[in-house]
Order: sequence, then C-alpha cells, then structure tokens
Amino acid sequence: MSRLLEIGDLHVSFGRGAGEVRAVRGVSFHVDEGESVALVGESGSGKSVTALSVLQLLPYPAARHPGGAIRFRGEDLIGARPARLREIRGDRVAMIFQEPLTSLNPLHSIEKQVAEVLFVHKAMGRGQARDRVEELMVLVGLEDQIPRLSSLPHEFSGGQQQRVMIAMALANEPDLLIADEPTTALDVTVQAQILKLLKDLRARLGMSLLLITHDLGIVRHMADRVCVMTDGEIVEQGPTEDIFERPGHAYTRHLLAAEPRGRPDPAPANAPLAMHCRDLKVWFPIKTGLIRRVVGHVKAVDGISLEVRRGHTLGVVGESGSGKTTLGRALLRLEGSEGAIRFNGDSIDGRRARDLRPLRRHMQMVFQDPYGSLSPRLSVLQIVEEGLRVHGLGGDSRARRRLVGDALEEVGLDPATMDRYPHEFSGGQRQRVSIARALVLKPSFIVLDEPTSALDMSVQAQVVELLRRLQRDHDLAYLFISHDLKVVRALAHDVLVMRAGRVVEQGPADDLFARPRHPYTRALMAAAFEMKADVGGVVAT
Repeated sequence: MSRLLEIGDLHVSFGRGAGEVRAVRGVSFHVDEGESVALVGESGSGKSVTALSVLQLLPYPAARHPGGAIRFRGEDLIGARPARLREIRGDRVAMIFQEPLTSLNPLHSIEKQVAEVLFVHKAMGRGQARDRVEELMVLVGLEDQIPRLSSLPHEFSGGQQQRVMIAMALANEPDLLIADEPTTALDVTVQAQILKLLKDLRARLGMSLLLITHDLGIVRHMADRVCVMTDGEIVEQGPTEDIFERPGHAYTRHLLAAEPRGRPDPAPANAPLAMHCRDLKVWFPIKTGLIRRVVGHVKAVDGISLEVRRGHTLGVVGESGSGKTTLGRALLRLEGSEGAIRFNGDSIDGRRARDLRPLRRHMQMVFQDPYGSLSPRLSVLQIVEEGLRVHGLGGDSRARRRLVGDALEEVGLDPATMDRYPHEFSGGQRQRVSIARALVLKPSFIVLDEPTSALDMSVQAQVVELLRRLQRDHDLAYLFISHDLKVVRALAHDVLVMRAGRVVEQGPADDLFARPRHPYTRALMAAAFEMKADVGGVVAT
C-alpha cells in the first residue's frame, strides 16, 4: 500500500512564553491508502488537535507548529496556500467533527449545508445536488427525514445532527476521512449502522480512515492499527490485535481496563417523590405554505407518565429522535407541554416563568452538547459561578471562587484552570464543566442528558462513581438520559424505554435488563451487550 498521510515529529503549541501550552509533542504516524488508523487516548491527550492540524483548522495565531511535517500524498500541508487547502478540504480530505450542532450553521437548512460541498467542489446544478443529498440521507439512515431537508439543525436530535455531518463528509467520496468521535451522540443501533457504513465505504471506495475516539470497542473492530496518545505524545502504536492482546505500555493497559462498573446504591422504595408527571405531551406543529398552515404534528412526547423518587435514578433510553431530551426539558418547564407535572409535591405545569425562578436552583440540567451550552465569552469561573450569583448564594466573590474550585475538583478538573475559557478545553473537559455548573447549586433533582457521551472510558467510570457518591451524600434524584446502556445499568434504579415519543417498556432496572419484554427493548440490549451487530464481518465483544 502506498503512503497517503504521513505526520512526522509534529509539535503544536498554544500561546507563547510562560503561558505556552504544548498540546502535541513530537507525534509521528502514517495512514496508508485504504487503511484505518485509530488515534485513542483520554480527554485532553491531543487527539483532536492532531486531527485538526491535518487540515490546518487550528485557530491562528493562537495555535502554531514549532516543528514537524504533515504530508498528504507527499505534499506538505503546513504552510500550504489557503487556496490549495480549500481545494483539499471537503474533497480529497473530509472531517466529521466532534460536536455537530456547533459545526452546523444554525441559519441554513440541512439541504443547503449538505449541498454546499457539492456546489463548491463538483459544480453540480441544483437538481443534481438535491438528488445527491437525498442519496446521502439514505446512506446515513435518515431516509425518513428527507421531507424535512428544509429544516434547521436545531430541529433535529443530537444523533440526527451527527448523521447529517457524516453525510456532508462523505458527499465527495474523499480519499481520507478524519472521524473525530463520529458515534459519540448516536444510540447503539445507529452506531452499528454507521460503523458498518464506514466499513462498506472503505471497501467500496478504497477510502482511508483516521478515527479519533475514546471508545475502545469501536477501535477494536474498525482499525487496522492503533496509536495511543497521552499528554500530547504517542506512547504506543502497532497493529490493533497486538495492542489489545499484548499492550506494552502501562497507560494502554489502564485504558483497556477502564469502564463503568457496579450497580447503583440501594434506595428506599417509599422515598418521597421528587418529580412526577401524568400524560405529558409535547407536540410540535408542522407548518407549510405561505400562510404557514398547520398540516400535522411531530409528537416528540406523546402521553408519558413517570415518577422519580429522592435518592433514585430513572434511566431514559431509546434511539436518537425518540423524544428523550424533549421529555427532560419538558419536566423542567424548558419546553411547552400539556399534562400534569409535580416537583417535590407542588404542581409546576401551570406556573409562570417568574414564579418558577426560585425553584430553578433545585432542579438543574446537564445538556447533551457541552460546547453549545457554555458561553464562549465567559471563563469557566464565570460560567460555574453564574447560578450562585443569580440565586444570591455563596457569599462574596472569594467564597464563590472557593465553591467553584470545589465543584471543579469534584468532577476531576484542576481548580487552577477556572480562569480559562471553554475553547481551551477538550470536549470531555467541557462536559465536566457542565456537570460542575449544575452541581454547584446543590440541587435535589438533575436531568442528565448524555452527560458521559463525550468522555473517555476512564473518566466515564469516574463520573459514574461521582454521581453515585453525590446521590448518596445529598439524596439526589436523577433523570439519566443516555444511549449507553452500560452506563445506565451502572446508575439507574429504574429504566424507561422510549420510541417515537411513547413508552414501550418501563420498570426496575434489574428486571428490565435481565428479562426485557418488548422486541424493541430486546434489540437495544442485544446491540449494547451482546453486540451481535455485524460490523464488517467482525462480531463485537
């Protein structure tokens, strides 16, 4: 095989002088034609910075390359002319970014954004581009969303946004696809579909893949070779089978051993109700025509009833677009809804926004997309401190700074980083900032919307243990939304399974995991635990 991408002695630094951060130090590896190479490591190890360097997408002049070379088909991309980089980006080399909502333009329709790369590189006409966009939607499993191509990104779920990003990247059938956490926001069944899609495309097009991920299960069944990164350096690389069966470095062994374990602490069955709802509905109107006539509704949440008791965790699982996030937002009155909602015994479904404000500190939410929910203009201190200021808590600025430091330390972040801004953190670190922002107010009920999806395995295990400890110490009630059933199993006392806005099955977690009754639940369990889904002929474990 001929050499497609070669990275030699790459260095990446942010800032200069005493404030310089050496994010990547002396990284060297290559990707051959038709080969799949995985770059793995914990959050903040330098994986994404390395990937962004390939297409010269790091912010200039904040980021610079003190040394090294990046050669694509023998051509050095460091210092290449902007016009030449534009010819390569999106055509010969494409990238799937980690956070889809922040990568998609909020003002442009899905069709316009997917078609743009076809207009720029292929000079397609409008009709031809539309046909190709529809073909790509089918390719990534979004054929049922073709009638909604004129919709904006925020009108889609996180998993659907991720699949749109994949469609954009595959539009011109690139020679090299850089996939930065391509399945982070996807449920287990769609994850298997996307991985098989990428395998099939590699075989059909001879496409090479540079896969950046923290999910070692994906690595094992997608990569020919693995490069293990930590602290900006590659500490081990080699064929995938050798790395998994005979890891030579202590850090590699640490990664392979890390995953959420155990079960939630026992909780009294008669504990007081923290949150419950009856026949909750959230219907979004479908409008068409010049006068925007309502022709139907998207029934995101359609008649759901649930209870969450103090000290308990209710896990909400289901495929992307099933209504999980909308349910969580509706319970917190962040989304308009019909039906009864009671919080700590008080009815809140009919309250005005200003009457709800005193209750907000007691019910918090950790959002799915950490970068989109953190203001880029505020430091981490200001972000985490904001709730304390709004509710008049924490005393003076020095006392609040101490509380923020304690919250950051609880979620595994160095308090000394609190004066940095969100863009200076990795995706996993930003997620931990979001968790700290919710925890600092000491709420009694928290909606956790995919709080571990952006975290590597070892940090997932730490966050699961942290959430267990906080629940035990503060008698917290959690609504835990996730597509990762292994994490749900480690945290949830009860589980609710959603599909197309409705509940198909719910009950105690042990019973549901041991004896799922509904075929849809059984399919989810098989994809998550048995992993029989065929990924290019390899059975996952």
